[in-house]
Amino acid sequence: MPRTRTKLFAGNRLRQLRQRESMTQATLAECIGISLSYLNQLERNHRPLPDHLLQNLCERFALSPAWFADTREAHAVQALRETMADPVFKNAPLPLAKMAEAARQSPELCEAFLTLYRAYAFEQERREHAPSASTPPLEPYEAVGNWVQEHNNYFHELDCAAENFYERLLPAPGDLGTSLIHHLQDQHGLGITHTTDLLDRGLVWRIDRRKRQIQLPHNQPHESTLFFLAQIIGQLEHSRLMADILRREGPKDRNALELARVYLGNYFAGALILPYVRFLHKAQTLRYDVDELRRHFGVSFEQVCHRLSTMQRFGAEGIPFYFLKLDIAGNILKSFSANRFSQARFGGPCPLWNVFRAFATPGQIQVQLSQTTDDSIYLNVARTVGREGLSYADRPRQIAMVLGCTIADATKTVYAAGLNLNDHTLVVPIGPGCRACGREQCGHRSLPVSGRVLDTGSNARGVVPYRALPEQ
Repeated sequence: MPRTRTKLFAGNRLRQLRQRESMTQATLAECIGISLSYLNQLERNHRPLPDHLLQNLCERFALSPAWFADTREAHAVQALRETMADPVFKNAPLPLAKMAEAARQSPELCEAFLTLYRAYAFEQERREHAPSASTPPLEPYEAVGNWVQEHNNYFHELDCAAENFYERLLPAPGDLGTSLIHHLQDQHGLGITHTTDLLDRGLVWRIDRRKRQIQLPHNQPHESTLFFLAQIIGQLEHSRLMADILRREGPKDRNALELARVYLGNYFAGALILPYVRFLHKAQTLRYDVDELRRHFGVSFEQVCHRLSTMQRFGAEGIPFYFLKLDIAGNILKSFSANRFSQARFGGPCPLWNVFRAFATPGQIQVQLSQTTDDSIYLNVARTVGREGLSYADRPRQIAMVLGCTIADATKTVYAAGLNLNDHTLVVPIGPGCRACGREQCGHRSLPVSGRVLDTGSNARGVVPYRALPEQ
């Protein structure tokens, strides 16, 4: 296990672990061979968690080191930073160091504060645009996103179930689709039929139990058929496992729970067509070349990218990637992160990000080194995905995605070839959106930073026609 590069304060995660295992401080201290007072200091974040204790905890409780990492704190700080940029807080500025301390010491209080702010923002919008609305939105997508983030986008039981299914099926290379079709016919008595009007009805697959048929769209890509068949098998054979996961630890809101059920079905399908051990071995062998991987497994670029963001099995971790999918207007469609990277919650993403440049070069990979406002440097790989238009009247959605890892992991990928990772001259500074970004000299700024006093000056004109006075 590699040594941690920075001090790891994991008090909140230690408390969560104790609560999950129904252990007292004394019991946990005895279990890992430390004194009660030392554990108390660790839980209060008065002492960092040393490497040997991190390894001990991971081995005893079958956890990944990423479970104890400060990625959740980084995401919380990002959310706090954006929230505190609202002009409503202009008379009560909060330094970044204080936000970081709050996220580390009182994560539950921070989450409650963010929930309160969302309710406030909704009420403001309601008064302006929808006076008849009376309750805050459920925000099920955000609830599910937070839930997935808590699990580092990895669900061990479901992942192993999908992998075991693949190993029992053991299809010939390149013949997984045929094997899945035979399995559905032999085990469930369901045949496959293709229809031309399924997409017109807003469906990508349908089970007709009366006719004992699975209806699929006509002329769809092979990788889509593969994924849909895997989804159907997950629903038919592993719905009880998904229900158990949701009952134990799923979101509480009704709509969020249903979306989480859909997410687990998609997760199972991805884990089935790209089984963990086989996929990780090939990814490492090919240095995470997404195009090589999609050709080898007969899947899509998006399916490979999404799967790479889930490789966090204890003892067999892949590179911790973040994965994000968005449309040409900047609307975020999917977002998962196994590292510290966190996208903007309010406002659009930074225009300097290479995911937007990808729209100008459809089908081509864009590689970028970028630096976020917390000084972390990432290697970003972006490309457009999606289908071509089927007719002149068809308007296919324009979508791009970006896969990113820290610069420390970049050398493990093929995308670092030809880059001088020690020379940061061309590293692109990206931010969380103009409202919360404090970079004063950015010529791409569209809005002044919120919550700061502006100085337009009279003796000089800056890159943008306003400057924010330094924080006190």
